[in-house]
Amino acid sequence: MTYQAFYRVYRPQSFRDMSGQTHVKRTLQNALLANKTTHAYLFSGPRGTGKTSTAKIFAKALNCEQAPASEPCNTCATCVSITEGSHTDVIEFDAASNSRVEEMRDIIEKVRFAPASARYKVYIIDEVHMLSTSAFNALLKTLEEPPTHAVFILATTEPHKLPATIISRCQRFDFKRLSSQDILARMQVVLEDIALPYDETALKVIAQAAAGGMRDALSLLDQVVSFSGDQLQLEDALLVTGSIGQDVFYTMTEALRDRNIAYVMEQLDALVADGKDPLRLSEDFITFFRDLLLMQTSAELHDLMELITPEPKFEELAKSFAQETLYHYIDVLAKTQQEMRFSHHTKIYLETALLKMAHAPVSPPVAVQGAVAVDPQLNDKVIRLEQQMMQLMQQLQGGNVKQAPQPQQPRQKAGGNTYKAPTGRITEVLKDATKENIQRIKNSWAQVMQQLQKSQSALLAEAEPVAASSSAFVVKFKYDIHCQMVADNYALVAMMTQQIAALTGMNVEMLCIPNDQWLKVREAFIRDHGLAKKPAQQEAEADVVEQPQPYIEDETKIASQEPHVVEAEALFGKDFIEVVDD
Repeated sequence: MTYQAFYRVYRPQSFRDMSGQTHVKRTLQNALLANKTTHAYLFSGPRGTGKTSTAKIFAKALNCEQAPASEPCNTCATCVSITEGSHTDVIEFDAASNSRVEEMRDIIEKVRFAPASARYKVYIIDEVHMLSTSAFNALLKTLEEPPTHAVFILATTEPHKLPATIISRCQRFDFKRLSSQDILARMQVVLEDIALPYDETALKVIAQAAAGGMRDALSLLDQVVSFSGDQLQLEDALLVTGSIGQDVFYTMTEALRDRNIAYVMEQLDALVADGKDPLRLSEDFITFFRDLLLMQTSAELHDLMELITPEPKFEELAKSFAQETLYHYIDVLAKTQQEMRFSHHTKIYLETALLKMAHAPVSPPVAVQGAVAVDPQLNDKVIRLEQQMMQLMQQLQGGNVKQAPQPQQPRQKAGGNTYKAPTGRITEVLKDATKENIQRIKNSWAQVMQQLQKSQSALLAEAEPVAASSSAFVVKFKYDIHCQMVADNYALVAMMTQQIAALTGMNVEMLCIPNDQWLKVREAFIRDHGLAKKPAQQEAEADVVEQPQPYIEDETKIASQEPHVVEAEALFGKDFIEVVDD
């Protein structure tokens, strides 16, 4: 018999043989058992992740003589003929080579005929994104309302090229890249089946080169097996895949740490001369430094390493680097990698990156305690944040000495749903209120309103700040319900105070009060503190006392300063003008 490649011989023939894709297998198996399969499926994902194999397994399970079952039996005549590709009711269609509308019309004309011997006619359309626009339009109506005996399975690596009308008529399954562990386990099954001894490190090299594709991994394994002799060794895998051993990265990383730039440049030149791709080298360097970070973090992450085998020398190398240095190396290589994709002089870019890494300032190694790295700079930041939090708490409590601190504004219901403002707290604010503070709040008010959502700004449309001290400011509302809704929305109040702090530098609390209650509080405060004085008396005291007084804006005076009010007073006189707040 003619020799067949590994990826054909070891293609999975049942759901249990599939590697990974648990979410796809479970959903399809549950649908098969419950007899709730639909008429159209879309399998999308990277190459070599099992899309076409899953479609064939699903087609066998649908038409198996033992159905309904979660797995095809692979022994009945229907399963065997589908596996061999000779069943007339399971049609595989390659859209890459049959993209014209004429081929699609041929399928549409035959789909209405009943299946010859199976339960369903299954159409597997591979690389469906290659169909022309006319072919998609011809398929659309049939895909929406096919005969009850027809099932369409569309497979593609580029789902973004499919029309939305096609996608909306299918159940979509996104296939993920396979993990290195899944690929490693499958390759071990293949090598044990052919009774070939192997080095597990060599299989890790092949799994990394496959980049999540099982077909690529089995093709590379087939090539390495043909190249090697009686045993599959690491050197064979490195040579065939073009990868580099971990010892080379170890010596070059040591040279970077010791600033031995001459050795690093010589090694890079030798690797490139040996046929290694600089772009691939940069990817492998990033993976190597990532493995060092995993080794620094925890001993439980060794299974996630792709290049490094847990050995004492690599553990010592990881401890000799600060985490900031490794993050800097990865950042430099990642940026260089993007630039290399658009240049023909990739070696020069990689040399420049290695020079930049060698000349980077060396951070002291991070102390490791119990396999958890403790960064002194991060610890200092936490201490500073705690100090700032304590200062903010003291500022919020500074204006409330006479009464116990209240975490939220007190509310009570009286005569319906009336909001009760914290008048005691507002009175304390009025004692320390200044003109400068209220002007700073007012100047930033418009910018704060612009940052709010429409529903939030609507609640504050009829509100305005009327007094402010160094610890809090008072907002007057025209309607009680708006006042209560804003006061109850603690997230909105916190967001507004944060924005005011960012604009003015004032860490202040926001107090809400309806208009009628504000007038009473304001009038009582003016009366109790003797602020309602005649102008002559104020002029007489101005020459004697220079002590600052609490500042409360005269709203009538402010209204009279509006341009249209001033013009009306000039025309008709002040005695005939009355300013009314709508």
